[in-house]
Amino acid sequence: MLVKTFRGAFVCTALGLALGVLYGGWTALGVVAILAVLEISLSFDNAVVNAGVLKKMNAFWQRIFLTAGVLIAVFGMRLAFPVVIVAITARLNPYDAVHLALTDKDRYQQLVTDAHPAIAAFGGMFLLMIFLDFIFEERDVQWLRRIEQPLARLGKVDMLSVCIALVVLLVTSFTFATHAHQEGGVHADKGQTVLVAGIAGLITYMIVGGLSGFFEDRLDDEEEREQEAEEAAARTGRSRSAVVLAGRAAFFMFLYLEVLDASFSFDGVIGAFAITNDIVLMALGLGIGAVYVRSLTVYLVRQGTLDDYVYLEHGAHYAIGALAVILMVTIQYEINEVITGLVGVVLIGWSFWSSVRRNQALTAAEPDSEAAARVSVP
Repeated sequence: MLVKTFRGAFVCTALGLALGVLYGGWTALGVVAILAVLEISLSFDNAVVNAGVLKKMNAFWQRIFLTAGVLIAVFGMRLAFPVVIVAITARLNPYDAVHLALTDKDRYQQLVTDAHPAIAAFGGMFLLMIFLDFIFEERDVQWLRRIEQPLARLGKVDMLSVCIALVVLLVTSFTFATHAHQEGGVHADKGQTVLVAGIAGLITYMIVGGLSGFFEDRLDDEEEREQEAEEAAARTGRSRSAVVLAGRAAFFMFLYLEVLDASFSFDGVIGAFAITNDIVLMALGLGIGAVYVRSLTVYLVRQGTLDDYVYLEHGAHYAIGALAVILMVTIQYEINEVITGLVGVVLIGWSFWSSVRRNQALTAAEPDSEAAARVSVP
């Protein structure tokens, strides 16, 4: 199972490293390898959260996630996204932006750095909404019970997560984003930029997540009716067709996963500029990491890891909340990407350790329960 799931990632690693050597020699190979490790370490929590969504999709859409989804992740976010940033902020057409990235790498890096407030606000709001919707939801399994129980009760208030996200955005725009800056030679207010980008991230989450949730609910209702119809058809000897709605539901969940991956990749793309400003090497290294993250997502689903280690999903969402806060703080202050990666690793490692302890406690309690049951039998 492990080799089969990661086979594509191994092939992409070999191809990516080989292309790196052909493009820039052995030094480029080292840069590509470092970028791949950076992407994997920063996006491990992404794999856990993605697995929670992907397990609701059938094998066909899981393959789409690993094929077409990888192309979108690599060429869309890891290659085209930095170019689009420069094109928008510097008011250049795409061709000139690509030419600038290949010929004047220092200027290109500076333009991307100037665009960081908008990137951080958009991604921060999107990720913050994911965390808030998770933490305010009533659920049977709770990890940090003293925190999650009262928050789940508060979550019964309509639109609470949206209100909190907007408050965070307003506070950020009037604190971290109070200094004016230059964009493309035009004096611009960074607070206004952050506010608009944050609202765009919030709207994106509500549209994509809302459509996904709508079709998922429709799918559940349709599956219940379909099951009743199949039972009735079995009694009469007739056959029924499969649920047609599954395709639409899976499609919008796929879109949700792509936007989620895009938000997670913001810090990886920005952090990559601390290592290199060559967009070719950046695309190769981050692309290899993206393939590994997606293969890990599918592996978690097929192995049922989230069912065995029930707190992993909690830890990943806490890591999402931490990343959202970090992105908003980086609008004004620089935070090393190593710290960003360690926060996610620590939270997920803690949740994994808690899951192991829970499983051990349940296993130890089973013999006592069986003995009590035998004693109670007359």
